[in-house]
Amino acid sequence: MNKTLKKGPAAKAADVRAALAVLGNAKKALAAARFFKTGPGGYSEGDRFLGVTVPEQRKVAAAFRDLPLKEALALLKNGPHEERLMALMILGLQFKAAKEEAVRGRIVEVYLANTRHVNNWDLVDDSAAPILGAWLQDKDRALLYRLIASPLLWERRIAMVATHHFIRAGESKDALRLARLLLDDPEDLMHKAAGWTLREVGKRVSREDLSDFLGKNAHRMPRTMLRYAIEHYPENERKRWLDARGAR
Repeated sequence: MNKTLKKGPAAKAADVRAALAVLGNAKKALAAARFFKTGPGGYSEGDRFLGVTVPEQRKVAAAFRDLPLKEALALLKNGPHEERLMALMILGLQFKAAKEEAVRGRIVEVYLANTRHVNNWDLVDDSAAPILGAWLQDKDRALLYRLIASPLLWERRIAMVATHHFIRAGESKDALRLARLLLDDPEDLMHKAAGWTLREVGKRVSREDLSDFLGKNAHRMPRTMLRYAIEHYPENERKRWLDARGAR
């Protein structure tokens, strides 16, 4: 693989594609297509896979971490699933390494302008917190409330998952507020995202904060959201919350 990788500013999207092609595996691609529900009516209908594992992709992303922004954008806009994930991995690395606010802002601008290509749960989950969440850590977060009201599923998930950056910093306010806004969301993928986020609030910030949220909302939480949220509670407490929901 080392012969395929072309580091530095001269690298092109085509170089990244070549590196991924070397690692592609038809059997793994077929398994990924089934896992991500690419068939008719699935949330990933029509998506294509190369069959490259995430650990392999992270190695390639590290080698191409200096890929020019326009070349990363070319990967994000076209091609199979792994190319879009690769672009987001690279953007995340560049955002973390950037010293200038203007550079970080430009990465966020590109990210938000192309959310239609961040169109699967793993793409969102790998990028929302390290890019958008990190950007908003010391800024006004009204953007998250606009995204959570979006008709686009993936923008709503970006808003929810971005709060994991705040949770790791010990904050729960926005995570709880956004989860509250998803109680009537029609998508199971959003119920999972909100439940996972609530679980992390209880684990990393405050079990009291989570219990307070459940006390106010468990009776009307989607079943999946509630089950994810209470995973770290003792069995007797899980039973109590499920009884409150009528979800047993």
